[in-house]
Amino acid sequence: MSEKSSSSGSDEDVEPESGQPGELGGVLSKWTNYIHGWQDRWVVLKNNTLSYYKSEDEREYGCRGSLCLSKAVITPHEFDECRFDISVNDSVWYLRAEDPEHRLRWIESIELHRAESGYGSETSLRRHGSMLSLTSAASALSSASTSSFKKGHRLREKLAEMETFRDILCRQVDTLQKYFDTCADVSKDEFQRDREEEDEEEFPTRPEGEHNHNNNGSKEKLFSPASPKGMNGIDFKGEAITFKATTAGILSTLSHCIELMVKREDSWQKRLDKEMEKRRRIEDAYKSALNELKKKSHYGGPDYEEGPNSLINEDEFFDAVEAALDRQDKIEEQCQSDKVRIPRLTPVPPGDAFSTIGTHRFANKVEEMVQNHMTYSLQDVGGDANWQLVIEEGEMKVYRREVEENGIVLDPLKATHSVKGVTGHEVCHYFWDTAVRMDWETTIENFNVVETLSDNATIVYQTHKRVWPASQRDVLYLSAIRKILATNENDPDTWLVCNFSVDHDKAAPTNRCVRAKINVAMICQTLVSPPEGDKEISRDNILCKITYVANVNPGGWAPASVLRAVAKREYPKFLKRFTSYVQEKTAGKPILF
Repeated sequence: MSEKSSSSGSDEDVEPESGQPGELGGVLSKWTNYIHGWQDRWVVLKNNTLSYYKSEDEREYGCRGSLCLSKAVITPHEFDECRFDISVNDSVWYLRAEDPEHRLRWIESIELHRAESGYGSETSLRRHGSMLSLTSAASALSSASTSSFKKGHRLREKLAEMETFRDILCRQVDTLQKYFDTCADVSKDEFQRDREEEDEEEFPTRPEGEHNHNNNGSKEKLFSPASPKGMNGIDFKGEAITFKATTAGILSTLSHCIELMVKREDSWQKRLDKEMEKRRRIEDAYKSALNELKKKSHYGGPDYEEGPNSLINEDEFFDAVEAALDRQDKIEEQCQSDKVRIPRLTPVPPGDAFSTIGTHRFANKVEEMVQNHMTYSLQDVGGDANWQLVIEEGEMKVYRREVEENGIVLDPLKATHSVKGVTGHEVCHYFWDTAVRMDWETTIENFNVVETLSDNATIVYQTHKRVWPASQRDVLYLSAIRKILATNENDPDTWLVCNFSVDHDKAAPTNRCVRAKINVAMICQTLVSPPEGDKEISRDNILCKITYVANVNPGGWAPASVLRAVAKREYPKFLKRFTSYVQEKTAGKPILF
């Protein structure tokens, strides 16, 4: 962006073609609200106005909002190196640049536009003719002092100049006085000679040396007769004295006037200093009050998001999260009562199709994760002191092991449950099948399949519903379903779904969400109790033992007590909701082992 500015020493108005800063446009992340968080917007800085559009292509439809920067306050964030806030009265824009360099460029450009708008600078006071500018007021005293004013001369400097001029003029007057005195003495001598010569002409006797002979042989007087006309009545010395006294009086009066002006300037300067001090105190009080107002009126702003520097304390954070979850539960209950389930034809492939490893590029990683879960996740936690039993409701038990890394809670969770009337194959199928995901999963806002690796492995991207003040989360993971054949004929086969985070070019992390990392497994085994007599096996004879393990890295800081309380509350609800859904879907249908 090319920008031009006028010289700060000139008192002339800035010409638009040479003094106005240039236009700046680009993408900034703007905080919208606690539901949508940060959103990319096309922002334009032009003519002392900051405007934003949904995108660059939609500029022709008009801006979605604008701020006049004349009285704007720009505040770089204390901790976030990419963020800066712009406030005008009660309106606050929270903005984030791509990096600290772009933030600095935007701040400098905004400050330049604000300075050129006519507020907050001495050049603007002169440009708008403010009465507070003493220099401008002094320049109006005389048009002859314009050049001196442009050079910044003050009244004391002008007084020094006048003193110099007076000394020079006095010397000139003294010289003139000497000249006038000499002229007066010469005139008197000549007049006296002429009188004597006139007297001698009345008498014939003259000294011989008083005549000269000319070329014609006649005699001529040495001094020609001088007429006293014009000499009588003119006192050159008196006139010179009067001229000197008059000039000295004028200069003295002028010096006195300048002295009075200097005193007046000192008086006005003191008053101006007092007013400036009052203004500074009022501005400080205003900023303090504005900061307090921001804390109250902008409770939903990004400063109240999760993070170690959040303005919201831990108790308030917990209350806000709990209230948001309660609202979501009420909405979900209402939706469930109003919703008529649409039958979905989701054919379940035979079990043998899920016994193979696969040939895709993540096949080795999937096999490694499956073996780890089969080895460690099925171990009994009853005798392990590191696992704490946090929930026990009927057949369901939830355990937790407290782990923190760099202040982030990474507690592994394990839940065990027994569900009648369903098989392990059916439970894992509905847990893995993306076609029915939104029927039972209430925490997801949207999701899509990024890539299908094989018949039993896909890469899924999903965003979870925001629970303010926590930031919105998204997850990119590989989901694989496997059947593990039992090594002993008396043991049941094991069905397993493992979901673990991966990277993919089509779903890179964004500023809108915090990317969480997961390693989750749903492990199921089917137990069959023989029916009486020759009766066929019914759903009353089957029981599914479920082991659910979850290792989640939330990707950002939040109070440990809040995360643990939320996990303790939500995991049992999730298992109950999901298993009830599976029982509803399989009721009256053939058993799928």
